[in-house]
Amino acid sequence: MGAREMTIDQLASKVGMTVRNVRAYATRGLLPAPRLVGRKGFYGPEHESRLRLIRELIDRGYTLGAVEKALEESPEIPDSHALDLLGLLANPMGQRAEPELMSRATLAVLAGISDDDELRDWLVHQMVERGLVEAIDDAHLKVLEPTIVRCGAQALAIGLGPQTVLQLFDAIRTDTGDLAERFVSAARREVWQPFAERGMPDEEWEQLVANFEAIIPVAVQVVLAAFRTALTSNIETAMGEELSSMSPEMIERFLPLPDDD
Repeated sequence: MGAREMTIDQLASKVGMTVRNVRAYATRGLLPAPRLVGRKGFYGPEHESRLRLIRELIDRGYTLGAVEKALEESPEIPDSHALDLLGLLANPMGQRAEPELMSRATLAVLAGISDDDELRDWLVHQMVERGLVEAIDDAHLKVLEPTIVRCGAQALAIGLGPQTVLQLFDAIRTDTGDLAERFVSAARREVWQPFAERGMPDEEWEQLVANFEAIIPVAVQVVLAAFRTALTSNIETAMGEELSSMSPEMIERFLPLPDDD
């Protein structure tokens, strides 16, 4: 047995699967044939990578048939590289907000609506429909998007109406979705396709993943900076319009002039 080779029991243990599952995947042709010594098979790093890729795809909701089809249609992509890309897509910014458990009462307090059970229940229903939370029972929620939910609760707490906050969220999701689609299309056309046309050379995979790691946070920062600039400009314009309709006395009341020395 080679230094990095394993028996099927060792392989199954290393990737966290049962021997039965490993045999089932091999029977379906999802694993390369092992190196045989007599009647005993030995498995190497390529088998480990393939099994980790299969498990990753299944954990993402793919059926075994869909996994089989995907592997058949993309034999030119090494399993280890496919895992790199899946890892990048799962955690593009190097961090991930984990779902949180939260009571309905806590959410109501955060949103400043703790004295209105009917409004709280309506709001929870709206968030469930938008995929932001899951209802666990009558008292508890699983918050799937903690950052968005907390920001929405803060918006409610400062005085924006629930319907307004939901409409703003819907608009942001639509607009950012359109922008993301345009960005991905550009990256696919100008980064991925030239790489694919060069035959996906193995020595360029590391740089490709590094490029995508750089592209995603850069895009996020650009969107954030552009939105901040636009928001500031709109606030200044709105405040100017509101101040222009106020009397000098009211302006001085809200914006007192400095005393002359």
